[in-house]
Amino acid sequence: MQNLDFTRRQFLQTSAALGTACAAGTLPLRVTAETDAPLIGKRFFTLNSVIRVNQIEVSRTKNAGFDEAHIHTLQNFRLFREHFRKGCENGKMTWAFSWLALQDKRQNYVDIRKQVAEYQHQYGDEVTFIPGGYFSPMYNSRKQVNADLHDALAMVSDIVGGGYRPKSVVGGFLAAENLRYLAEEEKIHSAQGNIWSQYAIDNGDGDGAICYPYYPSREHFLKPAQGQADFIDCVNLDGWTCDFLCARRKGFAEGFNSRLGVGPIEALFHFGTEKGLQEMLATSEVHYGSGFDLNKFAWVTVCWELALMPRQIESLTAFLQELYRRYPDLIIETQGEFASRWRNHFKNNDAVNYRFVQQGSGIGGSDIDKEIRWYMNKSFRLALLQKINDASSQRVIDFTRYDVKAEEPRDAAPDSPSRNWSLMNRLNQKQTRPVDNPIPFSDLTAEEKQLIVKHYPELGKA
Repeated sequence: MQNLDFTRRQFLQTSAALGTACAAGTLPLRVTAETDAPLIGKRFFTLNSVIRVNQIEVSRTKNAGFDEAHIHTLQNFRLFREHFRKGCENGKMTWAFSWLALQDKRQNYVDIRKQVAEYQHQYGDEVTFIPGGYFSPMYNSRKQVNADLHDALAMVSDIVGGGYRPKSVVGGFLAAENLRYLAEEEKIHSAQGNIWSQYAIDNGDGDGAICYPYYPSREHFLKPAQGQADFIDCVNLDGWTCDFLCARRKGFAEGFNSRLGVGPIEALFHFGTEKGLQEMLATSEVHYGSGFDLNKFAWVTVCWELALMPRQIESLTAFLQELYRRYPDLIIETQGEFASRWRNHFKNNDAVNYRFVQQGSGIGGSDIDKEIRWYMNKSFRLALLQKINDASSQRVIDFTRYDVKAEEPRDAAPDSPSRNWSLMNRLNQKQTRPVDNPIPFSDLTAEEKQLIVKHYPELGKA
């Protein structure tokens, strides 16, 4: 491993209200994860890994892809956990088992289930369920997903023993009804239930949410609840942190991967160790650097599927070690623990007000000559894109309203999938519709500008 100590890019701030980017800590110190510490003033990292049998478990009896049992071995499982431990000695992570992986009788799966129980007891790792392998609402009815959640969570409790219950589930995508069910029936109050900005990649589309935690609406899982009438007490979490400049594209538009960020497939597998780690660290710095100043806490998350083993596993250790070197206050804990902190601090969405600013890394679709600013709250999300040091080039590329009615697609079935669960209305970053052409801020309606300026007065001068 070479050249991990990259020079930090100084993020330009175009508004006084956006604050000044902070320098990250550089002492090579370690801290113990603080389970009951507050949210504000902390930097967090969460990692989950998926253990499955087939690539996509469409339903309990139908699969897509191929059997991955030869990859899901006890040796690979232990190797993954050991490289995670080398990167963060006191860190905790989340393991999510698919329906088949919870009950496959082959020795490798039997051994993995026994080992994960030991990890839970030894390290405090979270053990939970992933329905469908990310795309359960795209292939199954809401009622069926609820049944899968109920039965699988009982199996998880049996595997770990001692009355264990996870604090969260991994879903990829979960419909609002499934999130409501988790909160009200299973008493689980967090889920990785959306994949921020995903569109035209893999088996499901779900662009339209905010990228940090929020309480979802009963109308749509991507919409923050507007009040008590549509409130679901299940914190909705993003699946993995993406580079904002890459994520504005549709799928692989212009030859770039829109999912590039901290994910190993997009960064390490495509660009190699040195360049891939550079992009992962640049994406993380958006949150741990200027984002920490803007939001008073910071969070980066990633899923690293066990099926990816053993490729680039040394880079997981290197990535975590470098994060600790730059941010010695970093807390690496389970997905459910982080969500519990957020839920203890935010009782509803009224105070949710996230801001991010990023200049491109120059890697992949992260345009080095551009700057993007995101504003996210319970009423809307807004993205402004411009060339660096050229305010005249600024355009609105996304203005998604949450204060208007939203509706999810119909129930799906294994033989009649429902792919697109995105929430798109006024203007969407993916530019998949004629109405999505970027516009100057001045071209927004008077009512739209009034709503935006109510939350961000400084944008009245945009």
